[in-house]
Amino acid sequence: MKNNSILGFGVCGYAALLDKYDSMSNEGLFRVWGLGFVVVRSKRMGHSYCFELKLLNISDKVTNLKNHKLQTLNPKPQTPNPKLYKLLSLTILGNNSALPAFDRFPTAQVLQNQEEGFLIDCGEGTQMQMTKYKIRRSRINHVFISHLHGDHYFGLIGLITSMSLLGRTQDLYIHAPAALEEIIGLQLKVADTQLNFPIHFHPITQAGLILDENKMTVYSFTVKHRIECYGFLFREKKNPRRLDPERAKIYEIPLAFYDKLQQGKDYVTKKGTIVPNEEVTFAATPPLSYAFCADTIYDNDLIDKVQGADLLYHETTYLKDQTDRAAARFHSTTVQAASIAQKAGVK
Repeated sequence: MKNNSILGFGVCGYAALLDKYDSMSNEGLFRVWGLGFVVVRSKRMGHSYCFELKLLNISDKVTNLKNHKLQTLNPKPQTPNPKLYKLLSLTILGNNSALPAFDRFPTAQVLQNQEEGFLIDCGEGTQMQMTKYKIRRSRINHVFISHLHGDHYFGLIGLITSMSLLGRTQDLYIHAPAALEEIIGLQLKVADTQLNFPIHFHPITQAGLILDENKMTVYSFTVKHRIECYGFLFREKKNPRRLDPERAKIYEIPLAFYDKLQQGKDYVTKKGTIVPNEEVTFAATPPLSYAFCADTIYDNDLIDKVQGADLLYHETTYLKDQTDRAAARFHSTTVQAASIAQKAGVK
């Protein structure tokens, strides 16, 4: 990897690729989702780092079409308004091993787009972490459980009952190994719990497409662990161009045309002057992808399954000097996880 270093987050954390970053001076370039950022400052938070980032300049374009020269009323800013710039976000709620530890929680994370959140695994304490990081339960419509070792799902029944107590009515979709439906059903039955909302179980029995929505597709893939276990690959669908409402108002473009602007169409005024789409929109963020590799032994077969992902979470239960122990327990080391990321060309 050119000019890249690897920064590990926690014993069971993940590896992130950074460009020319110096943790002592808090300076350098940070590549997130394939976009360029400059580090403003960083702060250590427990076993992780929190970075404040600033988007690098995006080149400006001015286009003349059909011999109609557009007179720019105000220079177009080189970067979009921060309020308009939204990315797929990932919040790691927990990444600890099975045994409880102070200020560390079992596996759980939330991937969010502009419309909803996707909960991936749900270990003990997930609700506490959601409250801490201001993750709204109401935004969670889909839950993905990788396997049925307790540290990956013992928090789910509590989350489900809390959702009901808080008045949830919208459907909840759970994608997990088939046996989880019986487990949750029994827990609700013995407690005589009547939920306010329906739960839809979607048993995962093999690799393949498990969710196809307007803005997101999710695929499952098998990983090698002591029991049936799956990883998940999230892929955004093509994003519309990002509209700059302030610029659109300057050119008196009606609200009814905004959808067409996001589709990349130019606006023609009543006088026949063409307003190039690039003058009032910013290029869409390329569709992003996120791969979650749950508990697994080091497996080169994963390389093809996560090839080219923008971000990879790969379990790292052991350090590199415990390779034999990791293999015996069907887990991976820090170096092995980083090796998979590098070989797969994770961005």
